[in-house]
Amino acid sequence: MMMMMAEVEVNVGESIESALKRFKKKIQKAGILSEIKRRERYEPPSLKRKRKAQAARKRKR
Repeated sequence: MMMMMAEVEVNVGESIESALKRFKKKIQKAGILSEIKRRERYEPPSLKRKRKAQAARKRKR
């Protein structure tokens, strides 16, 4: 899976804090943080299937 790099341009007169806030919101929306957390450690295929099945049951309700 190819990921795009998240970018935020700082507008004239905009503080770094507000630009950082926009950046964090953008990467959260893109799912980059959850992908990083998922890849932090190895997940055996059996646990991966269980997690996916549980997510499917949760969505079905």
